[in-house]
This record gives sequence, C-alpha cells and structure tokens, in this order.
Amino acid sequence: MSTTSTETLLGALNWRYATKKFDPARKIPAETWTALEEALILSPSSFGLQPWHFLVVQNADLRQKLSAVSWGQTQPIDCSHYVVFAARKDLTAADVDRFIDRIVEVRGGSPGQLKGYRDIMVGFADQNRAAGRLDSWMARQVYIALGQFMAAAALLGVDTCPMEGLEPAKYDEILGLGAKGLTTLCACAAGYRAAFDKYATTPKVRFKASELISHV
Repeated sequence: MSTTSTETLLGALNWRYATKKFDPARKIPAETWTALEEALILSPSSFGLQPWHFLVVQNADLRQKLSAVSWGQTQPIDCSHYVVFAARKDLTAADVDRFIDRIVEVRGGSPGQLKGYRDIMVGFADQNRAAGRLDSWMARQVYIALGQFMAAAALLGVDTCPMEGLEPAKYDEILGLGAKGLTTLCACAAGYRAAFDKYATTPKVRFKASELISHV
C-alpha cells in the first residue's frame, strides 16, 4: 500500500483554508468527487454504527433556499458540490439490528454470533438516551466524518468550507429531513477557490505547538 509523505500531508493541510469565495465556473471532476464520497463512507464512527446521512445538494433552487437560511452566505450557491451533514434523531434497536445485518452481509456468519456485540450497542444507546447524551454523542460522530472529508479534499487539491452558520431547522424543512428521522448539524461547501478570495493567501494563525501539545 502506498503512503503519503509527511511533506505532502503537511503541505495539503497548510494549503487548506475555509474558502470564503468559490469559483462557480470550476467543477470537481467526477472521478475526484467519487473518491470524496468514498472518503465519507469510510469515515470512522464509534462501534462502526455510522449514525449519519450525507446529502449532496446539486439542485440550484435548493441551493438558493439553503443560502438564504445560511446567513446569506454564498458558498452554497457558488461551490461545485454542497454537502449537508445530518445526524439521526435517535438510535434504536432496529438501527443496531440493521448494522448487524450489514456486518453479516459483508463478513459472513450469523446475527446470533453477534448477539453480545448487539446487546452492548443497544445498551449503550439506551443508557445515553436516558441520560440525555445520545444526541450529542451522535453529533460528535458526524463531525469526525466532516474532518475526514475536509482532510481528504485537501489531499486531492479540492477547497472546502465547513459551515455552521446556518439554521438547522430551516435546512430540515427545506430538505424534508424530519420525516426521515434526520436533523441537520452542519454543511460543507467543496470546489475551487476564486482567484480574488483574499483569505487564500492569509497566513494561518495557530497557537505554538508548546501551548497545544504536551508529552507526558
């Protein structure tokens, strides 16, 4: 298996920034976008449960509506691909059973052989729901996927802008997510920076490593 050099990795991460202005004329090639969708699918999650759904919004009218409820920001309109990151509103025993069935489909075996693992996951969901922590746990899983998507995009030379400046309830209404048991957490615009985006050349501001990392 080939590996990415440290120089390539750090170069991509230093090149990446939250793109404010996208070039609407530049579109992500189909092969590149397929790889980025696969990066979303391959995102890690606790227990492997994947309590999320990713909506790639290409419809121009929908994008206009989403821009209007995103503080008027233009990234949803101008970017090549716009992804809405949604989380499940609940995690039930049926959701766990669906995951168990998928494990059996991919790896073989039987659901009965995974009963212990299944019971652990159902118990975890029940305990966290009772404690009022289930939604926040699922939200953290979704943000793992967002981070992986942005890092993968940077390595492929694709610009991104993570967006929380939006009205989740309005997104849910526009995209019909409530009926699907989903709710919007954030979004991410992807494409290529406009030549006039002044933030593209602005130095990154980060605290020194000595302030952020400790070796114990």
